[in-house]
Amino acid sequence: MIHRALWPLWPLWLFLLTGCDALMFRTGFDDVEDAVLYTAKSLTDAPESADEVLVINHNIKYGGARLLFFWECGGTRYNMTEGEVKRHLNAVIDFINETEPDILMLQEVDILSQRSAYIDQVQYILDRTHLNYGAYASQHKSDFLPSDGMGKMDFGNATLSRWPITEATRYALPLVGEYAAYYQYFYLKRHILDATIQLPGNPDFHVVNTHLEAFSDDGTKRKQIDQFHGHLADLNDDGIDFVAGGDLNSLPAGSAVLKEFADECTGESRFKGDNYEGEEDWLDALFTDFNSLMPIDEYAEDNSPWHSYTGDAEVGWTRTLDYLFTNGTWLEGEVMQSEEQGGYDTLPLSDHAPVRALWEAGQ
Repeated sequence: MIHRALWPLWPLWLFLLTGCDALMFRTGFDDVEDAVLYTAKSLTDAPESADEVLVINHNIKYGGARLLFFWECGGTRYNMTEGEVKRHLNAVIDFINETEPDILMLQEVDILSQRSAYIDQVQYILDRTHLNYGAYASQHKSDFLPSDGMGKMDFGNATLSRWPITEATRYALPLVGEYAAYYQYFYLKRHILDATIQLPGNPDFHVVNTHLEAFSDDGTKRKQIDQFHGHLADLNDDGIDFVAGGDLNSLPAGSAVLKEFADECTGESRFKGDNYEGEEDWLDALFTDFNSLMPIDEYAEDNSPWHSYTGDAEVGWTRTLDYLFTNGTWLEGEVMQSEEQGGYDTLPLSDHAPVRALWEAGQ
């Protein structure tokens, strides 16, 4: 991302953007394009039948664990060493190997970024787990980010599976309209990653993975939520079974706290504190039209078991940003906050907790 201090340089940036994109930065995407498909170096045997499918969604903070980066409160880090990245990823891999998901949806995955020592995190995880296939779509790509020491950048969302991914598509989401053109050019470009998985007995099974906007005051996040809902509605109308989820960066109805969270930064920070006032009904259509892992009435009674994010590990989980939906049936599941909630201490892995659910197949 471009620091706002660079905004006064907009004439220079506009010249660079209009004259040098194809040669220098290459930050753009088509509205619809193929995602990148991966295969593990060594394949493991996948179940030949699947009455139940274990799905986990996890934002892994590009293998940053609990390091504080320059845009976070008190953060000073720009890039990680190779040793740090591998140590953090290996902890995530230990979690994957212990929980053994059949399908894993990830957000904030780096591939060949200076920030994470140019490690392709999708391939790194596939080669060290029981998962065989992957699909990746970038949401922030540039051959060179000319600010904040970021350099080369490519990070986005990935879906990993025991079973073959026959095709995967990246669908662009609306850009934040309030940003100037040069800032928008270098800023994150959100998307929906739709992967078709050859599930035993259901070769047209879809996994829909997304990571929506966190910072906008112009209604962009609402537009992205609505497009995500519309994409799922189209699949449902076509009679296609799906599971969907991701980091939606929005709170559901019934949230007791909408601003001034316990983990909020009280010192200097790149971004202002989160405030979800006015967004209380933005997720309503998703909860109405599809089956959420999180029963909204249970959430309203007690938010805390469903909290999946914190900016301060010492404070603990403070809000619910990560979700799973389906047009089928969830048998059971939870946000894996701790050994008591989910059976695994996930707080050291990332600023987001994994969300785990068992999907009923063969309905």
